[in-house]
Amino acid sequence: MKSLDVDFNKASIKVGRDTLFSVLRKHQMLTLRKKTSTRTTNSYHRFYKYNNIIKDLEVTRPNQVWVSDITYIRTVKGFCYLALITDMYSRKIVGYDLSDSLELKGCVRALNKAIYQAKNIKHLIHHSDRGIQYCSNVYTQILKKKR
Repeated sequence: MKSLDVDFNKASIKVGRDTLFSVLRKHQMLTLRKKTSTRTTNSYHRFYKYNNIIKDLEVTRPNQVWVSDITYIRTVKGFCYLALITDMYSRKIVGYDLSDSLELKGCVRALNKAIYQAKNIKHLIHHSDRGIQYCSNVYTQILKKKR
């Protein structure tokens, strides 16, 4: 890819990024970069999928609703996966785990960290995207034991 800085300086042209992109777009010379992403959710599995019970719920206190999700982080060696559990009221991350795979183990470690540090989770609601990790028997049994 050639830089246009030298040519612009020789011609005494000063163009900002936004103006340059507007001109390129106007003349259909702008190419969009293809986004690469990694899918972290598999909702097509054999495990029971729980209903969304927080849709109209007013969250009024910490440890009322925890929300779980996995995101990926691109590194020079590939991807790593960050499992997060966030308290919906305080928006505090209460559990996390960084792993090199999407396996259940990372989500379980994040959940165990959250449970270990929690004071009272007697009436806790756990919410997720209903991916295979969160609906698995191992994960749901940990939650059921702590009720």
